[in-house]
Formats: sequence, structure tokens, C-alpha cells
Amino acid sequence: MISAERFLKEQGLQPASADTGGLALSSEDPERTNVQRWNRRTKPDRSSLFAGSANATKTPRHSRHAGRVGNGDSTAAKDPNDLDACREAALRLLDAAPRPSGALRERLIGKGYTSEVVDDVIERLTRVQLIDDEAYAQSAVRYCATRLMGCRGAVAELTRKGVDRRLAQQVCDEAESYGVFTEAAWELGRRTARKTAGLERDARRRRFWSAGGRKGHNPEILRQIAQELFD
Repeated sequence: MISAERFLKEQGLQPASADTGGLALSSEDPERTNVQRWNRRTKPDRSSLFAGSANATKTPRHSRHAGRVGNGDSTAAKDPNDLDACREAALRLLDAAPRPSGALRERLIGKGYTSEVVDDVIERLTRVQLIDDEAYAQSAVRYCATRLMGCRGAVAELTRKGVDRRLAQQVCDEAESYGVFTEAAWELGRRTARKTAGLERDARRRRFWSAGGRKGHNPEILRQIAQELFD
């Protein structure tokens, strides 16, 4: 996989140190193009795949009363069929944080607008590119990579954020074909190896397998990494 230090230097950035959670990749690694190609093709907000910000895809937590009409919610729909009011509500939500159409639809329905009006608003905003589910999904995948998640974990995360599952699977499969999740698994292994130095081999392997499973990595990749780093 590409050396993070070399990659960041090529992009004119300073490599992150281990103290700040940066990648510790080998500068001897000969492969240097796949992750970079994917990262450039998906037009990231920042130059490094692993320098993404949680703010790029984080959506505000729903309040305890989210989805309930009334209950003191000043933004609840006064007229469920008011197209202009629904559009303004949608724009306020998008101004607060990027959202895929599925998440936006859920919030607008929760405010009391009819599904027909919501669908009309979403169609119009998509047409003028204020909503772009594919771009959102690609940004969310980059964020998942910074969290060292695997393909299965990333698909679940994107779906949870409101991305259509088919699109989530498509974008994650593409990232996987470029080695994004494989490199994330290796970095997870390296970090686990550093944190568990001095423990018995079986304990170290269990820690790694547990972390890899929670993050949704391919068991075969985990097995390969465990054999190399913990044997």
C-alpha cells in the first residue's frame, strides 16, 4: 500500500505523527498509486485519504422529540402541504450539515410534511445539485477509512446515515477495489501491535480480531495480518 508519509509529502502536507493518531506506514512500500487514485477520483475535501474530518459527514443527533410533530418544536410544519416551507426547512437542514436524500427525507417527514411534498422538494434540490447522494457517500467512506473501518462496517455506517444501501455497497466496493479497507485493516493491526506489545501472543491476536470484527473487516484479511504481525 502507499506510504502515508510519502503520500502526504506529494500532496504538500506534513505527515501526522504517531502521537496525533497518524498512520505509521513503511516508507519502503513499493505500491503507491491505488489509494491515491481512488482518493483523487472521488474528489476528497482534503488531500489525504486518512486526514478526513468527522465534520464532513457527521449529522446532528436527533433530539428526544425528533420526528414528533408539535412538542414545542418551532420548526414543525404548520401546513403539511406547504411546498415553500418544506423547501426552506430542507435548506436549513442542509446548511447545518451535509445529508443524503434518505436522511433529509426522514427529517422532513418528522417535521410533519407529507411524503409527496418532501419527495418533490428532494427531487428539486437534487436537480440543482444541492443534494448529491454519491458525493456524500464517497465523503462518508473516506471518514470511515479514517476510523479504520472495513467494507462491511462502512456499508452499515453509510446506511445508518441515510444512504441507500445499494449505493452504499457500490461506493464501498469501489473503495475496496482500490485497497482502501485493506490498508485500514493493516493500520489497525499496526496500532493494535503497538498497544499490546509485551502481552502474550494469543491475547494480542484476540484484541486484534475483536477490533477488526467490530469495525467490519474481512476475516481473511484479518487472518493474514494476524499471521504476519502477531506470530
